[in-house]
Amino acid sequence: MGSIIFLRHGQAKNNLERILTGRTPGVPLTEKGIDQAEKAAKFLEHMNISAIYSSPIERARHTAEIVGKHNSLDVTIDDRLIELDMGKFTGVPYDEIFTSHGNVFMKFYNGELEIAHNGVETFSEVKKRILGIVDHVIENHPDQNVVLVTHMDPIKAMLSTVVDLTPTNLFELIIANASLNIFREYKRKFSISGLNVMDPSRFNQDW
Repeated sequence: MGSIIFLRHGQAKNNLERILTGRTPGVPLTEKGIDQAEKAAKFLEHMNISAIYSSPIERARHTAEIVGKHNSLDVTIDDRLIELDMGKFTGVPYDEIFTSHGNVFMKFYNGELEIAHNGVETFSEVKKRILGIVDHVIENHPDQNVVLVTHMDPIKAMLSTVVDLTPTNLFELIIANASLNIFREYKRKFSISGLNVMDPSRFNQDW
């Protein structure tokens, strides 16, 4: 029995500015985000991980490289772990989107047509690609612990395949920056063994 460990990237510039950056290049980790990634990397030193895969987006890739350095592992980039394509909403502040389009996140989790009409990747599409990389890990790393460094909604997509979450549950659930979200796998059946796992000191801070 192995574990698939989804790690959200550390805090990035767009998280502070509350902008839907999507796949826009050149959005780095903050100093705090680098520190968060270092703490996650040290946490993972005790988990006997055998491989690291990462989204190609800079904030995720940098996080993965920090984890790899601490665990003496190379990072494999896989596009299936990429951030959402935010379509016409790319680069727009959260508050501006909510004012003009209402709660687009709830619409995203509900699968409403307005999302696709604005060029945003749908939640069902995210689930499909995430399950694709998970299948790859099961086939190529049987009974091993593997880290997948990605973004909030790909992690929520994985959670929603294991637990029956409503759109409201998905919207209200926060996956903390640089938190570990751990799924145990046995004969392609999954269970959740950790959600928002992080260094204990971080529970006294803003996520």
